[in-house]
Formats: sequence, structure tokens, C-alpha cells
Amino acid sequence: MLIEPPERCPSAYYGATIKEFLSENAVQITGKLATSHGHNLELEQRRAWEEEINILTSAPRDIEGTIYLEFDVPRLASRIDAVLIIGPAILPIEFKVGEKVYSRADYNQVWDYALDLKNFHFASHAASIFPLLVATEASQSDLGWQGEGSDGVRPPRRCTSADIASAVRDALAKAEGLPLDAAEWGKSPYHPTPTIIEAARALYGRHSVEAITRHDAGAKNLSITSAAVEGIVERAYREHRKTIIFVTGVPGAGKTLVGLNVATRRRDFGESRAVFLSGNGPLVAVLQEALVRDEAARLQHRVRKGVIRQPVKAFIQNVHHFRDEGIRRPEPPYDHVVIFDEAQRAWDRDKTADFMKRRKRIANFPSSEPEFLISYLDRHSDWAVIICLVGGGQEIHTGEAGIREWLDVLQRFPRWHVYVSPNLSESEYDAASAINALGASGKLESDARLHLETSMRSFRSAKVSAFVRAVLDTEVESARSLLKEVSRHYPIALTQDLQRAKRWVREQVRGSERFGLVASSQAQRLKPHAIDIRVDVDPVHWFLDDRTDTRSSFYLEDAATEFQIQGLELDWICMTWDADLRMEGRGWRHHAFRGDRWTTIHKPDRKRYLLNAYRVLLTRARQGMVIFVPPGDVDDPTRDPRFYDETYSYLAGLGLQNL
Repeated sequence: MLIEPPERCPSAYYGATIKEFLSENAVQITGKLATSHGHNLELEQRRAWEEEINILTSAPRDIEGTIYLEFDVPRLASRIDAVLIIGPAILPIEFKVGEKVYSRADYNQVWDYALDLKNFHFASHAASIFPLLVATEASQSDLGWQGEGSDGVRPPRRCTSADIASAVRDALAKAEGLPLDAAEWGKSPYHPTPTIIEAARALYGRHSVEAITRHDAGAKNLSITSAAVEGIVERAYREHRKTIIFVTGVPGAGKTLVGLNVATRRRDFGESRAVFLSGNGPLVAVLQEALVRDEAARLQHRVRKGVIRQPVKAFIQNVHHFRDEGIRRPEPPYDHVVIFDEAQRAWDRDKTADFMKRRKRIANFPSSEPEFLISYLDRHSDWAVIICLVGGGQEIHTGEAGIREWLDVLQRFPRWHVYVSPNLSESEYDAASAINALGASGKLESDARLHLETSMRSFRSAKVSAFVRAVLDTEVESARSLLKEVSRHYPIALTQDLQRAKRWVREQVRGSERFGLVASSQAQRLKPHAIDIRVDVDPVHWFLDDRTDTRSSFYLEDAATEFQIQGLELDWICMTWDADLRMEGRGWRHHAFRGDRWTTIHKPDRKRYLLNAYRVLLTRARQGMVIFVPPGDVDDPTRDPRFYDETYSYLAGLGLQNL
């Protein structure tokens, strides 16, 4: 079977049948790899390629198939050393040249490659995948392929150079399905769903949003929305207009990714440079640190982190720092394009005035954050654009103005043209009346491309956010129906045993998939289970550090609340449900713990914040979650079993997998 020449296989530096591969020598193949690489090539890399090629030429000589070298994995910003396509089997191979031992990190690396192919490479969805880790100086190999993933991905096999051929034969004996068309496999689309951290790294490293996201026909894909936003920005620039854009989407649909894409594409455009703003301190801290670490690892010479951090901080900023700069200086901001993530969380006038009085010694501050930010951009004499990324039902704190405040204050800025997603009129945004009033002025335009309707976070099921919404809205039949669809590929388990919940999460994880413990910021009575939400969780360590760090999410000790995790995500979540939100009868009852007892919450906005906190927590997992509802304690009046039993029964009655 012949395959397309390398230049027509964009995912790999080199591709050939095994027969063609064996007819060339290592120098010829290395030259082709170097040509495809296209950058300065270090001697160490060239030597590694030559050794890998020599090992491969002596391994599967009697097997017919196809080989790809340096196959691109865009979500992970990396390349697989080699991929063999033989019959119905795919074998991604990671070489560790000169290594005598198989490290856990290397093992997880090749497992990640295999999982990425299975989940995001179209032609690999139904294939049997056998990842292989080769340490060239190791003395022993695994005796066989261990375990069998339910999705056809085996755990990696550790292998010496001499045992590759036998590992390949064993894989072929176990592989199921029809033989793959290697030529079509090499050209097959690769449409990953990155985490927001992975996306930020890839976009900052000059990848396009099209390269790192999926494009299935069932999703309103990000490239369409991104193109619509960029087109509006370009029109504002050409026509010297002041413009504000409202992009909506379900949780995990990729609103933040749209904003980061605009910011990265315009960051070198001189005066039209864009800045990405968020009032979400943990999100800003995690993204900034992730980009700094990534840039430091990418640079081949030592550079102080402080030097790397400066351009990163200019690219992603805390909205409050941006606002304060506008208060200190009368000039317009340097940036003409400002992206505001989770814009509905901007502060209302009372909270802004209170903060200015207490922290800045400015009395009687007259504006809400939306009004001041619009006025700050309005200082530009020619053009400016504000892009508001809006999540419905995501307000989680007192003083968050909601999106209606933005629309109301725009009445006082007649030069600004407004583009809105039509979904902004839905009840969860609480903005219909403001939209109608603004529409009557004739300066509002609705554009359906500005809404992202499919969750990209939970790539195993697009209906997770709809299921969570039905659960919290107590729409029982809808929740049951949605769960049947969701649970085919996205497991949701329920238990009253925390240790069993933790064990379940750990059993699901493969490769470097990330997992963690989450809880509501009002979950004050989980302390008997060693969960204390008063512990100050550092989101940078919790989200970015590895399994060896006790501060990381992997330890399942520190629980992140809705404030630390909003806008971010993990692969697997252990969700803890306290008595602050409890089912009584047919509806939710909202409580706060004060002193030595639970008190009932009566204010509608505080009820909404608590419900939204659970909405945030229940939509953070990309691949599945377990919900822990405590059993209570008859000897503790603050943990009366009646506070938990109805909640547990309600969730169990929906059909959740009971552990």
C-alpha cells in the first residue's frame, strides 16, 4: 500500500510503507526529517533520529505496514517519534535514546499520545491502539501487553530496542477490527479539544484556533465564532468605530478560547494590539504561570522567569489592574481591543464604590465596572473594541453586576455600536429588557455566530451542561433522559463513602490526566471528612504541579471551590456536596453556616449565587465525575442525616451509577 509523499501528509515529517522505509538508509531519512523540520537542528536531535531509524530498520522487517515519523499532536504541542499502522493496529512509539530506566513521566507521555489519537484523531476513533515506550539502553522489557482499555487503548508496553518486533507481533495478534487504510489515516483530520491551559499555551506559541480544536458538524465550532469576532474587529478598525461584542455560550463551549485566539492573533499588530482581561484571579494566575513555564521550557538558553513574565503579563491581565491604570492616568489605554472574560462578573456600582473608598481612598466613585471600562476605551479618538465573553448562570459572588449592567450603561455611549448573540435574550442572562431598550435605539445588531451552543470541555458528551442544568432546575424527567445519553461515554457516579469516591477517580485516570477534589465555598461541614474549604488553595500549584507535590490537585486533599476553578477544568472531578444546598420536598433549600448552625438564605441573589456555585462545580470535568454526598451523623446536629438524605435520594433517583 503506497502512501502520499511526506509533503502531502501535513501531520508527519516523514511517511512511507515499511518496505519503502527499509529501502532507504538512515542518512537519507534523517535528511527528509530535517527538511520537514525547517528550523535550526541541533546535533543531538539528528543523532537521536539516526539511532531511532537504525533501531526501526532492524525491527519489523517481515511485517507489512506503514510508518510515520514525527507525527504532530497539536493539543499536546508535541510530536510522536514514530507511529506504525499495521493491519487494524496503531502503535505510537516513544523512544528514550540512551535511557536505561523507564520513568513514570515517559510512560504517561506515550499513553497520552495514544489517548489523544483515540479521542481526537478521526481515523483512530475505532482502532486498537498499542503505545510502546522504548528505552534504548534498558535491559528488560515487559512480558506482554497488560490490561485492555474499554475504548481499545492498551496501557503502554515498556520495551528494549531488541524486543520491538515481538511487541508488534503481539499487538497484531490482539488487535481487533478491519485493517486501516494507512494513506487515509495519514491525511485524516485531527481535531482536539484542549483544556484552557493547553489552548493558551498553543495559541501563545502561534498555533491557530483551527489547528487545536475539533470541527465536527454537530458543534458550532470555534473557528466560525472566532472569524465572526475578528471580522467585526476589522470593520471597527477600517471604519473608525467604537464597537462592543457579546459572545455567549454554554459552560465549556470555548468562550475563553475565542478571546485568547483574538488576543494572540492581534498582539503584534502595533496600535491594534489586544489584551485579555479577567476578574477571575485564579484563572489569570494559572494561565500566566503556565505560559511562563512553557516559554521557559521552549527557550534553548537560560532566561530569568521575570524577563519572560513581562510580555505574558501584558497579554493576560487582571481586569482590576487594567481598571486601576485607567483611574491613575487620563490617557486612553494602549490597547484598542480588550477582551473581557466572564464579563457578567464585573462589579456593580455599589461594590465598585465600596472598593474604591476602602482600598483606593476615592470617595463617591460614580461608576460600575462596566461603565468605567467602556468610558476608558471611549477615550480613544478613533476606534476601539470591547469583546465581552458571557456565561449564563455563572455569577457566583455578591456585587457581580450581570450582563444587563453592560447593556444599560451603553445607553449613555451613543457612539458605540453593539453586536449581541441572540441567546443573550434568554432568561439565564437576565438581559432581555435591556436588549429591547438598546435595540430601539437602532445601534444593536444580532448575530447568531456569536453563540457557542455545544460544550467542548466534556468532549466525551456534549450534553453534560444540559444535564447539570436540568438537575439544578429539578427537571427530573429531562435529567433522566439526558443522563442516559451522557453516561454512555461520560461516567457520573454517586456515593456516600468519600474514600470510595477517591478510589473511583484514581481508577479512571490514564496517562497524565488530571483529577481533583472540589467543594462549594459554603461547604462548612465537610471538615469531619478532612475537607476544609477555609484552607487557602494556591491555584497555580493545584492546577500545574505534578503528582509529587502535596499542593497539587492529584493528592485529593485540598478542595478547590467555585472561585478557584471557575474558567478552568480537570479531566476527572470528585465533587463533594454539603448541606448548604439541599433537597427538601421537590425543591432546593439554600443555607449558610453561621457560628454553630445552618441558617436559611432568603435573598434571591444569594440563592442564585449558591445554585450557580454548584453549576460551576458540576461542569468542571472533561471526562467524568463522582459525587460524594455525606451520610451525616445523628450525633452531630450540624450534620443531621436529614440534611443529606433527600439530596442523595434525588440524585440516585435520576439514575446515577451508585458505588
